[in-house]
Amino acid sequence: MPHCSDLQKICQRIREKSNSYERYSFTSEFNDFLKAFFDLAQEYDSLEDFYRICVAVPLEMTGLDSALYLVDEKTDSLSLVCDSTQGICSENKAVPEYITPRREPYQSNNVYVVPIYSKMPSQGADSTKGTERCSPSNAYHRNRILGVFSVSPLNKLSADDRFFLNKYTNRIGYNLHNRLISIQNIEHLKFINTLVMDIEHNVIVPNMYFRHLFNKLRKKIIELEGLRDQIRQTNKSTFASLHCESCLSRCDRLSDDLLFYHSEIVKHHSNISLFLESLFRREHFESGHLVLHPKRCFVEKEIILPQLENYASRLRSANITVDRPNNMLDEEFQLIVDIGLLSQVYANLFSNATKYTGEVITQDGTVRKAIAYGREVIDNFPECGEQGVKFNVFSTGPHLDEKEAAIIFQEGVRGKSSKGIHGTGHGLAFIQHVVELHGGIIGYEKTSEGNNFYFILPVTHVK
Repeated sequence: MPHCSDLQKICQRIREKSNSYERYSFTSEFNDFLKAFFDLAQEYDSLEDFYRICVAVPLEMTGLDSALYLVDEKTDSLSLVCDSTQGICSENKAVPEYITPRREPYQSNNVYVVPIYSKMPSQGADSTKGTERCSPSNAYHRNRILGVFSVSPLNKLSADDRFFLNKYTNRIGYNLHNRLISIQNIEHLKFINTLVMDIEHNVIVPNMYFRHLFNKLRKKIIELEGLRDQIRQTNKSTFASLHCESCLSRCDRLSDDLLFYHSEIVKHHSNISLFLESLFRREHFESGHLVLHPKRCFVEKEIILPQLENYASRLRSANITVDRPNNMLDEEFQLIVDIGLLSQVYANLFSNATKYTGEVITQDGTVRKAIAYGREVIDNFPECGEQGVKFNVFSTGPHLDEKEAAIIFQEGVRGKSSKGIHGTGHGLAFIQHVVELHGGIIGYEKTSEGNNFYFILPVTHVK
């Protein structure tokens, strides 16, 4: 029966497959072997269960021991993930020297070893091309070696058994390739959802400050138009000189106000641009997670002070004073950090300060409403013999209770004092994520007059 042109290519492959099956002449046991593998691979969803299936089917169907080794994405070396004696390997164990990701099956030390391809190279193709090792991070690439599958003992394997194991390992590769793609897609979607929250919290919400500035500018422009009309009337007045002095005085005030709002807009635009650049990097979307662009910088001069200046007017409006360290700038040293992302860490901390800083009565009876920042060198961080820097942002006000403090960095969590205050509970979770990307840790501690949020970064390197 002739086939339509749309199905011709697939029908041709079906005929080729049918001919291959006749040529393979798999026994009923081997066919049951493959059926069990495919049925179970569809039944179980998790990657670890798939690893278990890969070694359990040969064990149950033939009594052969097997092990699954995959290329580790961090080290680009083979790692044992599952075998038929212990199941999933939770600890990193040394891989035997004779287990290597070669392009063709081989035997060594009573073990038959078959490479796991994401997709087998076409027959007749040059086997030395397009068969590089591959990790889950680049799982989209085909004809790459994902790992190896070993079976033992060798003396129980006939030539037919080895041929079948080659085909079985191919099926492992196809399934693993598709699962890695699926996992990678899911992780990308999770990252995009998180990034959307980052953008909303760190860009869209702060961007509303532009509306406030534009409204202020509009009021000043209207006032300027009124002043122009008044000057026209003054020219006809007998008290022209007196009115001119008043108009000039108002012009001076308007000029100062316009220059101030212009300065605020320029600073805010520069800040938002920095945040946009650090959140919309191409590498973020390609890798499915935030990618650091580390540079050497002076943290107070290049990050803290610009962010503090950006929030200065809002802190003044809330009657919050700022205590600055006396020696930080003089003694500051360079750290390797992502300036854009770490700037957003301080932006979130200062934004929280404008909303949650409260008044306290000091020991001498005076009322205080203030924030402070600083840093101190920490020994033996992140490892013994190394150094870290603890960065502090303190604010006066009531303490968090123990339950709040334990979960305050979790996504969506807000303190009891946040009732009636706009927010999403995303800021501290974002801070923790960025700090951990830098190889640091974040924390909260009570002080005598309020709360201190801190993070510690390694001095010498970025993880």
